Amino acid sequence: MSDTPDHPLTAALKPLLEAVGATAVDPAEARPEDVVLEWDGAPAVAVRLAPLSSALDLLLAEMARQFDGRPLAELGRTEKQRVVALLEERGAFTVRHGVETVASALGVSRFTVYNYLNRQQKS
Repeated sequence: MSDTPDHPLTAALKPLLEAVGATAVDPAEARPEDVVLEWDGAPAVAVRLAPLSSALDLLLAEMARQFDGRPLAELGRTEKQRVVALLEERGAFTVRHGVETVASALGVSRFTVYNYLNRQQKS
């Protein structure tokens, strides 16, 4: 969150921005796609969201953290099914090549990921 003014809102947002892969920028440098947040009626910080492809990488890294930092490919079948379920809840499969990316991270085939998704939808 460099290049942002010292502002209480910037400090408060830091953990959230890091979790979603976004960055804070000075409102004067905001692009049209950035979200400018106001404080007491004045622009305080602009939020630049990560591209969707980066967001999927962040989600996969978060999944690894949730499973004790182990590489996702080393998880057991039940844990991999849980990862797929969590990623589905977070919209990971709406990203182009999402299934392929997740399959690669899990060390399984695309077919296996689709099976996990189908199993989840039936339950």
